[in-house]
Amino acid sequence: MVKFLPMSSVLSNLIANSASASGTSATFSPLYQQIKALITQSLQSGEWKPGELIPSEVELANRFKVSQGTVRKAIDELAAENLVVRRQGKGTFVATHHEARAEFRFLRLMPDVGEPHLAQNKIIEVRRLRASAEVARLLEMKSGDPVIFIKRVQAFDAIPTILEEIWLSGALFKGLTAERLNEYKGPMYGLFESEFGTRMIRATEKIRAVEANPEVAALLAAAPGVPLLSVERVSYTYGDKPVEVRRGLYLTDRHHYQNELS
Repeated sequence: MVKFLPMSSVLSNLIANSASASGTSATFSPLYQQIKALITQSLQSGEWKPGELIPSEVELANRFKVSQGTVRKAIDELAAENLVVRRQGKGTFVATHHEARAEFRFLRLMPDVGEPHLAQNKIIEVRRLRASAEVARLLEMKSGDPVIFIKRVQAFDAIPTILEEIWLSGALFKGLTAERLNEYKGPMYGLFESEFGTRMIRATEKIRAVEANPEVAALLAAAPGVPLLSVERVSYTYGDKPVEVRRGLYLTDRHHYQNELS
């Protein structure tokens, strides 16, 4: 039988561990934030897998010896951050990249006409190499550490639209090959989640306008010098750990970049 520590001990350990990890003295946080951190720890440890139902608010309140309202407020924030998904009449589930609602969360390129739909992927190359100083800095690793490099073209309605270069932590994605990427029919982040145990939680992006050089233009079947939208992304998993650097070049003659600000 699993035994849980008293709530005061659980929270004390959480605060002490956080302070130790950061090298700073402990600071007070609201109770619901502490419960949110404990639930996030369970998500990170894999206690509840992507797509699985998590315990009810009542069960979590009993587990952590707090009110149901405190648990609800913690879950509200987790849902707002897309870590969990509430389903009316069914409960709260661990979010997964395999859900239809998540397919366009990290791809903000929308068609000017019609509904967004999944791209067709053409893998140009996949290889293992050593991280450059810049990639190592973004992935918080040492220069020369192993990374997996992926280059692909994404097409919509058979029209090449996105050229992507992706760098992944070599330690986390060991065994990833072009064959596996070509075989897999779902979203790439779904593959990372189900086969490599790495779920993308959030990302930061830098966007700028650039011109297509001859090599890029050829891969996108466009004219050299055509304007492109350059999107540089760093994606993070639990614990705010960066695990992917992605640079995309977007043709926007039929698409536009769309984001929601709140």
